Amino acid sequence: MSDLTLTEMACAVLNTADADAKTALSRDYARQWFEARKAGTPIPVGTANPPLQPARPDKPALLNPRDVPRRRPGTEAGRKAILHAVAHIELNAVDLHWDIIARFGHIPMPIGFYDDWVKSADEESKHFGLVSGCLERMGSFYGDLDAHAGMWRAAEDTAEDLLGRLAVVPMVLEARGLDVTPGMIEIYEAAGDTHAVEALRVIYAEEVGHVAYGSKWFHFLCGRYDKDPKDVFHELVQTYFHGPLKPPFNEEKRAEAGLPPDFYWPLAEVNS
Repeated sequence: MSDLTLTEMACAVLNTADADAKTALSRDYARQWFEARKAGTPIPVGTANPPLQPARPDKPALLNPRDVPRRRPGTEAGRKAILHAVAHIELNAVDLHWDIIARFGHIPMPIGFYDDWVKSADEESKHFGLVSGCLERMGSFYGDLDAHAGMWRAAEDTAEDLLGRLAVVPMVLEARGLDVTPGMIEIYEAAGDTHAVEALRVIYAEEVGHVAYGSKWFHFLCGRYDKDPKDVFHELVQTYFHGPLKPPFNEEKRAEAGLPPDFYWPLAEVNS
């Protein structure tokens, strides 16, 4: 068992560059956290000074979003590119969930807050492994293609604003995953790629929980500060999110995750 605090564990993950090593360390720390909780000897949360950006492997090269080639799902190369993009998203999500722990450990929160984000980081680490396995079956690997450089922008923009982080990362970016993943599953079903279908179904089911954690703790903090959650959400998304919220929305899964339509539809209408 490590002698590190939880926030120190989070920084260790953030400072690990290799993707496989990062996700393995993430899963190991999550196991230690929950085993200690179960044994009645919880690991202290502590405080830490996380890096502004996480360590990254040499590949993939990170490009401006406009420079990333369009993916054509009707071809094997296009389907490989989609999975590579998903792997990149999942690896960023590992860092995002550990970063919220490391960066905001100084804010008093219930222990359940840390349980939720450690669990989310563990699941995102698992998701990365599942998608990496799919890439290997296609003769590829994470780092084989270029990737999107803009994914960490939301973390940098909200580095000093926990409410802003909750609004933009789980309640906007991860909620977007609920909108697009069913279409991706259909692409791989049509191609007969059962491994990719199974991986994406696991991701789809568990991402609902991650969005729900964001909504839960966003509402918790709004209650603490006596603020109206919908008004605060609209203000923060307009402040930190660069671009409109794009329909169509998966209203059923968003509602399951605690996101009612009056949170996101007005933003889509205002910004479009």
